[in-house]
Amino acid sequence: MIPRVPLLPTPFLEPRHDEIAAFARKELAAPLTRIDDEFAAGRLDEDAAARAAVKAMAGTRLLHEAVLGEARSLCVARREVAWISGFADTMLALQGLGSCPLRIAGTQEQKRRWLEPAAFGALIPAFALTEPEAGSDARHLRTVARRDGDGYVLDGEKTLITNAGIADYYCLFARMADDGRHVAFVIEPGMPGLTVAQRYRALAPHPIGRIELRGCRVPASQRIGAEGGGLDLALSTLDRFRASVGAAALGLALRALGESRSHLKSRKQFGKALADFQLLKAQLADGFVALELAHLAVLRAAWLTDRADGAAEGSDAQAADRKAAAAASSLAKLEATEAAQVIVDRAVQFHGGQGVMHGSVVERLYREVRALRIYEGTSEIQRLILARELLQGSLAGEG
Repeated sequence: MIPRVPLLPTPFLEPRHDEIAAFARKELAAPLTRIDDEFAAGRLDEDAAARAAVKAMAGTRLLHEAVLGEARSLCVARREVAWISGFADTMLALQGLGSCPLRIAGTQEQKRRWLEPAAFGALIPAFALTEPEAGSDARHLRTVARRDGDGYVLDGEKTLITNAGIADYYCLFARMADDGRHVAFVIEPGMPGLTVAQRYRALAPHPIGRIELRGCRVPASQRIGAEGGGLDLALSTLDRFRASVGAAALGLALRALGESRSHLKSRKQFGKALADFQLLKAQLADGFVALELAHLAVLRAAWLTDRADGAAEGSDAQAADRKAAAAASSLAKLEATEAAQVIVDRAVQFHGGQGVMHGSVVERLYREVRALRIYEGTSEIQRLILARELLQGSLAGEG
């Protein structure tokens, strides 16, 4: 049984979301834990473990909802999978993130060929936006696309790309060479001029690397959306997934608090359980409070996103909801990832020397939680976004 603390009821979820959570706990805990154990023991390498994690989730409602469902379903799925395995959560997230540009702007044929297989776990996608000189600053990409007959020729470099080397396709972003407008494409391994130039070893394992494009020819049928629509497409994708990063942080924090509670109750020092020490009890309670407040922030952001999706297309109500959802998502990611970092750090402290031993659960959580404050917009970027909205008086909402 994986340790866990209970979460208080929330008004933002419905019975269908509870069903997704219950499925993850009942059906995915054992297979995903087994994959983590085999990976840790060296019986699976990183790529094989990544493919095995996707396979374990393939064909499930949880994966389908994470790719094609509403924002709340995605957040619940990531919360539950991250509680089981941070490694598996990375793979779950990329099934959705890597294919989301196709969901937003793909043609029916593109969706049939690439999006739907990702939703069923038959194909593994990647989201190729980041470059050596363009991380948070996505407006200044250096990868360029030149029109060439009935297609395009791409030159450039993408770095820190999760699933580089194992992806069945990349949703990749570039700028038009003639006018600098952003554009997106589906790129497939095996295309001449596309190479996986380097694989990286991250703090917490997951397949990540650098890809290069040197005269890579792409047919026009693999352009996603219109020329000039690439930046909005990239930002819309990140907006949709930003709150779910907070949900993944919640899952890691749930596991950390569960491990902490179990350890405090079983470990004895000075003739009594650690749980009998007032200071440690207060710290455990502080962690639970931070977790609950972050949980509400994440689910509110997801609820606002779903409400915007359900509003009349192009209406003033939808525009207001989109703006509110964007601000709420920045707040949720900031609050949840920062809170999870503290909760996990405290869990290591509760475990003492055992907590810093390689292979312990809390040591693994300590490595896994750190990246969440960086990817899909650093904590600093989220603070700048919220400060800008506050200073401009442009936050949509009451007051």
